[in-house]
Amino acid sequence: IGDIHGAYRALRQCLDRSGFNYNSDHLICLGDVCDGWPETRQSISELLKIGNLTYILGNHDHWTLSWMKTGEINNGWLAQGGEATIRSYPSGVPEEHLQFLTDALPYYLLNNCLFVHAGIEPLMPLEQQGLDTFLWDRNLALKALELYENKVTGKKLTQYEEVYIGHTPTSFDKPVNAGDVWLMDTGAGW
Repeated sequence: IGDIHGAYRALRQCLDRSGFNYNSDHLICLGDVCDGWPETRQSISELLKIGNLTYILGNHDHWTLSWMKTGEINNGWLAQGGEATIRSYPSGVPEEHLQFLTDALPYYLLNNCLFVHAGIEPLMPLEQQGLDTFLWDRNLALKALELYENKVTGKKLTQYEEVYIGHTPTSFDKPVNAGDVWLMDTGAGW
């Protein structure tokens, strides 16, 4: 699943409509459960109910985690949904929510499929790339969108069988596949 952005109702609809089994199914979440809609707290609580969850850190999660740890408010974050996240915690941040974001992965590899929030440098080993690339880089997404819009098929952009990314919302109402890249952020969180 892509960027949830505090949209608890939408998250529940996706899980319910897909017949997701909280005990046996594996959910890989591409980050940014925080910011945007006013239910970040409820969204994280719902994800914590899932027995087999892989959670990848998003840029909004990173901002939120900084606030949770220090209490400091980044004005850029505040303007991009952070205010809604702060309001969703009127009685403070539960320790398990702080731990949830602290434990988030920078990326996840499964059977030569890569899951990352924003992007990667395709020609560079993952171990040599920084968190800024994983959380912010849109180059791979923009290349994939260009292929998709120009109806180019069969072109590989990475060394992986498939790469699933969020972060860059598309104007389409479903995930976009271009070559080996899947763009999972349909903008529903906004």
